[in-house]
Amino acid sequence: MDLNADLGEGFGSWSLGDDDALLGIVTSANVACGFHAGDATTMRRVTERCVERGVAIGAQVGYRDLPGFGRRFIDVDPHELTQDVVYQLGALSAFARVAGDRVRYVKPHGALYNAIVSHEEQAAAVVAAVVDVDRALPVLGLPGSVFLRLAGEAGLTTVAESFADRAYTPQGTLVPRRLPGAVLHDAQEIAARCVAMAGGQPVRDVEGGSLQLHPGSICVHGDTPGAVGIAHRVREALTGAGVVLAPFA
Repeated sequence: MDLNADLGEGFGSWSLGDDDALLGIVTSANVACGFHAGDATTMRRVTERCVERGVAIGAQVGYRDLPGFGRRFIDVDPHELTQDVVYQLGALSAFARVAGDRVRYVKPHGALYNAIVSHEEQAAAVVAAVVDVDRALPVLGLPGSVFLRLAGEAGLTTVAESFADRAYTPQGTLVPRRLPGAVLHDAQEIAARCVAMAGGQPVRDVEGGSLQLHPGSICVHGDTPGAVGIAHRVREALTGAGVVLAPFA
């Protein structure tokens, strides 16, 4: 099982999360590419740390929305969105190459991630960008999403993702962050959910029903209170259950 986290989400003198601590826990890093967060200095530092720790470098691409941290839907022209994603992939690829590695997968961020669960045009735009840059790049997304369907049809490798600390609707989509209970905070509960996910067992949705996820990667967020402790508990629980942790790419 792969364990991923969003990293490099600071900007200038503003920092978010403990990248170095999380890089000692996760197996893949979704590195912000400068549009929703991140800057040149941060990208260089995080990619270098990834190489030092043996963590796979992933491009976390998003809307051009630094003030909103990429968590606001933007009705951007699909052609422009494709170029924005190409731009972000190019930026992170350069820093990964300088660090001695390469970008190994792509994961959309925030509002873009959620939009392309059902938004055909934007999903196609992101797929087109990956195809333009490198067809060998796997893409990480929500199971059942339009994005993963279109990516598969385009010949890209698709990897289903689940979230350690996010509540799910009965339909398998994420409960919007603005709603109560959307983000989980109990480390023991989160760790138990991750063990169930990794073992192919159902987890509870927000209405109390059973939901089967079958992820290829589990995301632990780095920007929630106590994030490092939660991620450490998740890793311990998974390895304690006999789950081998390794990058999917």
